[in-house]
Amino acid sequence: MILLETDIKNKVLTDMLSLLDQNRKQLLAANQKDLDAFASDDRALYDRLVMDNHKIDGMIQALKEVKAQEDPVGRLISERTLDNGLKILNKTAPFGRIMIIYESRPDVTIEAAVLAFKANSKILLKGGKEAHHSNLALVDCWHQALQANHLDKDWISYLQLNRQQTQEFLKNPTQKLDLIVPRGGEKLIAFVKEHAQCAVLVSGRGNNFLYVHPDADWDMTKQVIVNAKTQKISACNALDKILINKNIPHFEAKVKFLVQLLKENNVSVMSSTDIQSITNVLPIESEAVWHEEFLAMKACVGAVDSLDEAIEKINQYSGGHSACIMTNAEPAAKTFMEQIDGAAVYHNASTRFTDGGQFGVGAELAISTDKLHHRGPLGLKQLVTNKYYVFGTGQIRK
Repeated sequence: MILLETDIKNKVLTDMLSLLDQNRKQLLAANQKDLDAFASDDRALYDRLVMDNHKIDGMIQALKEVKAQEDPVGRLISERTLDNGLKILNKTAPFGRIMIIYESRPDVTIEAAVLAFKANSKILLKGGKEAHHSNLALVDCWHQALQANHLDKDWISYLQLNRQQTQEFLKNPTQKLDLIVPRGGEKLIAFVKEHAQCAVLVSGRGNNFLYVHPDADWDMTKQVIVNAKTQKISACNALDKILINKNIPHFEAKVKFLVQLLKENNVSVMSSTDIQSITNVLPIESEAVWHEEFLAMKACVGAVDSLDEAIEKINQYSGGHSACIMTNAEPAAKTFMEQIDGAAVYHNASTRFTDGGQFGVGAELAISTDKLHHRGPLGLKQLVTNKYYVFGTGQIRK
C-alpha cells in the first residue's frame, strides 16, 4: 500500500472540515429523510440516527483533533543491533484495508473514516439502512475532499449491501480485508464472526455493572448511578446492572430508596429474588437478562453477600466493557479493579466516561472489548500494526 505524506492527509482533512461546514443544509436534509422513514420504536437507535448542527459540530471537532495528532505510521517502537551486526528496527505500519459495520450513527461515517485515513488504511463503511441518506451525503463530502487532493475515492468506500449480500461479501470479499470491526449488538457481532475470513475486532457491547460496597458514600453512589444509567441510554458505556452488598448499613431502606429514585428518573426496574421481598418491582425473568445489554431505560438491581461474589457475577455476565465499584475502602477498590475482566474499571465514577474523547484519546473507531490487539477506546495511535525492518551486510544464519 502506498504511504501518503502527512501533509497530504492533513490537506484532505482541511478540505473535509470546510465541506462539512458548508454543506450543513444538505446534510440535515439528508438526515431528515432518514428520520422520516424511521419505522421503529427503538429510542436508542433513533437517538443515534439524529444528525443536528450539534452533531455536525462534533464531527468537525473530531476531524480537527485527528488532524492535530501526530501521524501514527512509521513511528519507531524499538531499535537494537545484534552481535552479528544486524540492525533491527520495529516501526508502526498501516493495517491495510479495514471494514466497519455499524448501525444508525452517521457520525461513525466521519470518525471511522478520518481515523483510518490518517492511519494510512483504506476503509469500507457498511452503515445501516436506517441512515442511508445521511451516510451517502457524508461519504460524498469525503470523495470531494479526496478528489480535490488528487487521491482515489477508494480510500473511503461506502458499501450498499443488504444482509445476504453482506454475508456473501464477508465469506468471499471482492478485495483483501485486513480487519473487520462490527459496531452493534450481539447478533451483529455473531453474524460477522460467523462469516468473516479475516481478523474481527469486537466492539460496543456494554452490559455494564456497578457494585456498591458496604462503606460506599451513599450520596455519591446515588448520583453516580443516576448519571451512568440515564445520561445517555444509547451509549455502550451506560449502566445496566446494580449489585448492592447486603452488609451495607440500612440495606433495606437504601434498596427501597434506590428503586424509587430510578423510577422517578423513568427507569423501569427489575430485581432478583432477594430484592423482591423488599420492593414491589418486576422480577428478573431468566438468567439471560443478566447477560443483556438494554440500551433502554431499564436496570436490574441485585444483592450480593461479598466483594468476591460481586466480582464473580460481573465477570460471568458483563460484556467486558466497563464496571464500577462504589467504596471508600482502597483495598476493596484495588481488588475489584484488578480482578474484573473488562476494558475499563472505575472507582467512584460513572461508567459514562469510557469514551475516546473523555480518555484523551480523541476520536475513536470503537470501544474494543477484545484483548488483541488493543482494549478500550481505539483511537488513532491504536489503529496501526507493526513491521520489522532488518538491515544487514551479508549476514547468514549458521
